[in-house]
Amino acid sequence: MEWLLGLLGGVIGGGIGGAKSPFGPAVSGGAGAIGGGITGAIIQAATGSGLDFGQILAQVGGGGVVGAVVAAVIGFVTKPKTSNIR
Repeated sequence: MEWLLGLLGGVIGGGIGGAKSPFGPAVSGGAGAIGGGITGAIIQAATGSGLDFGQILAQVGGGGVVGAVVAAVIGFVTKPKTSNIR
C-alpha cells in the first residue's frame, strides 16, 4: 500500500517536471509514476512496515522528487536537436 503513495507522488512530480516535455504532462506523469513507484517500494523496504505521518511525507515527497527528475531527464533526452549552423 505504501508504494501507492510513491506512485501518486511520482505522477504529480512527473507532470510538473515534464510540463515542457514534447510528450506533454500525461506521458511525463506516467514516467514519473514509474520512478515514484520504484522509489516508494525502496523506501518501504528500507523503513519497514507501519504508516505514520512522517512516512507518508517520505513516500509522497520521495516519489515526487524522483518522478520529476525522471520526467525531466526523459524530456531532455528526447528533446529535438536543433542546430544554429547555416
